[in-house]
Amino acid sequence: MGVKVAVLAAASVLSFVQGRVQNDGGYAEPGGASTVALTATAVLGLHASGATVPDAARAYLLAHESGITTTELELVVMAEAVTGGASDRALASLQAVQHANGTIGDALNSTYWGVLALRQAGRAVAPATTRAIAAAQLRSGGFPWVRGVAADADDTSAAVQALVAAGVRGKPVARALAYLRTRENGDGGFELRPGAPSNTQSTSWAIQAFVAAGVKPPAAALRFLRRMTRADGSVRYSARYATTPLWVSAQALPALARKAFPLR
Repeated sequence: MGVKVAVLAAASVLSFVQGRVQNDGGYAEPGGASTVALTATAVLGLHASGATVPDAARAYLLAHESGITTTELELVVMAEAVTGGASDRALASLQAVQHANGTIGDALNSTYWGVLALRQAGRAVAPATTRAIAAAQLRSGGFPWVRGVAADADDTSAAVQALVAAGVRGKPVARALAYLRTRENGDGGFELRPGAPSNTQSTSWAIQAFVAAGVKPPAAALRFLRRMTRADGSVRYSARYATTPLWVSAQALPALARKAFPLR
């Protein structure tokens, strides 16, 4: 596809995500109700695309900072940070789940996202946290979501962005990108795990990882995202499934805009 077609595809996805705003200021799947995770993800996608984020979306996030999971909290901090600044309450909640060994929350993936949230909010990352992420890298070069399981493309991509955001370059990042290259399928998309079909979210995360590392993402991966874009602007999860269109489409927006987390 040419540049003009690529721009039109990205614009159609943006329009679809913008259209999912609800009366309460949150964002929801077709036929569903607003949720914190969907709203934060939509806000990040809109901001990455250079679109104006409605004030009501920020108000929704500020009103829903309690009773959420650690990764939801991290998404909220990131989304608030790009719409005027993360609230003191959200930042205090994030501080409360940081541990002396450097991990954030109860899993490795919450540690990766914790770093992205801290850096998006302009906060420093503890050296112990950077060490904890580096220590999680497996011999394959990939990163798992929790200790004791195999690496996957999504968590490896998040870990790359977190390492770069924390100031780490060189061999750990290069090894992780090499792992990601083994997860790209012949159709240009990326698989979550070996043998799985390509999917939009894994492909989007991988593109962001390459962008974060300052490496040109595979052109075939971007073409895959454009092929997954439907006539209504939503992006299919895979060639076979078109589930959770808002979630998938909003996560594709930063990749289509060639933006990595934390957003600048």
